[in-house]
Amino acid sequence: MLGTKNNCKKQVLNATLIIMGIAMVLSIFSTAFASNNNDEVASFRTMGTAIIKGSENVPSISVSEFLSNTVENTGLNAIATGVEQVPDLVDPAKTTAVPGWQRLVLIAIGFLIIYLGAAKGFEPLLLIPIGFGTVFVNIPFGGMYAEHSGMLKIIYDAGVGNEFFPMLIFMGIGAMTDFGPLLANPKTALLGGAAQLGVFITLFGVALMNLIPGVDYNMFEACAIAIIGGADGPTSIYVSGKLAPHMMAVIAVAAYSYMALVPMIQPPIMKLLTTDKERHIKMKQLRHVSKTEKVLFPILLLVLSIMFIPTAAPLIGMLAFGNFVKQCGVVDRLSKTMENEMLNIVSILLSLGVGSQMTPDKILNPNAVGIIILGLVAFAIATAGGVMMAKLMNLFLKEKINPLIGSAGVSAVPMAARVSNKVGMEYDPSNFLLMHAMGPNVAGVIGTAIAAGVFIATYAS
Repeated sequence: MLGTKNNCKKQVLNATLIIMGIAMVLSIFSTAFASNNNDEVASFRTMGTAIIKGSENVPSISVSEFLSNTVENTGLNAIATGVEQVPDLVDPAKTTAVPGWQRLVLIAIGFLIIYLGAAKGFEPLLLIPIGFGTVFVNIPFGGMYAEHSGMLKIIYDAGVGNEFFPMLIFMGIGAMTDFGPLLANPKTALLGGAAQLGVFITLFGVALMNLIPGVDYNMFEACAIAIIGGADGPTSIYVSGKLAPHMMAVIAVAAYSYMALVPMIQPPIMKLLTTDKERHIKMKQLRHVSKTEKVLFPILLLVLSIMFIPTAAPLIGMLAFGNFVKQCGVVDRLSKTMENEMLNIVSILLSLGVGSQMTPDKILNPNAVGIIILGLVAFAIATAGGVMMAKLMNLFLKEKINPLIGSAGVSAVPMAARVSNKVGMEYDPSNFLLMHAMGPNVAGVIGTAIAAGVFIATYAS
């Protein structure tokens, strides 16, 4: 039986070799007796002069030219000697020269951002994709932001350069937010309102910044910059898209960077403005908030925004929509999708899109540097405003408020609330302030949206 199988295999092999031999002979003879036209047929004999069909117009290149072109197209050469002409931010008809070394600086900043997120834990969900977006967009010859084809350009045009991604983010925030702490202790809403002090003080800071030679902002740009003080990235993008689209890039980068750096920026300000005794204040457990209250609150919030500040209703409406879906309890699948899969996907895309704006022409100029400085000042003032409001309220309240929760009045949810809790536990490990801090934190989200609505209503027309 085994011998029979071996004979079959040999027969198949022999037949295959015979067929291949016949095909080779036919190929040789067809070439030798081809028609007497002047077309040269490529073969081993004519290898030196043969031309691959379709490549007649491709210029020939020597080995030395090939090596020279290879060196010229390396990233090292582009960084060392390259100069790129990019469209001007205000007047696209003009161009701005961007030396290669500036891209190296931005790539280094991108890796620093990644390091802060991955190694230091400064909001890695935001900083890591922002950092990689910064690195990607500054790769020489990478084309990651090329018109119509670059991935980062597609992401930016799809939802960062308009209100699409910010709206989805607000929907997701609403689905993951519990307004219970705010309803249980409504007076903490004043802390969220006080934190908006940073937004309005920044308007005066912009006027002072205009006194510096080379820096020039108008009122539209001032309003867009001021919103950074609310520490709300989606709202900053939304407002800048309405009032100062050409500054959206650096405003978005500043807003998201300061949001991510909440654990670094806020604690020194909180400790500076409070005493040891104030940091040890323990607050009573919050009252139970009924399901009815939680269901009606987003509807009431939306109705009030429509009646009094309709320009803020889109943002507040998406927040209310997401929260209502969460609290009504009849569409759990939608709620879970909003606060998990959808929010995660949009956060990745939005962060990559923000990082894609970290290019030398947008970041390394006097106006952009001014925005970075003003954003930091606005954020610091907002933090201080919430803390000082809590101290002021304590002068009239029997049940004292721990001033540390005032810093959560900025709308970086839930980062700012976690920072308040962390600083409080440094002084008293048994003092849990997280739920108390969530009250001013969610109030800050609403407050920043209202401030945005005021600016848009005043200047957008």
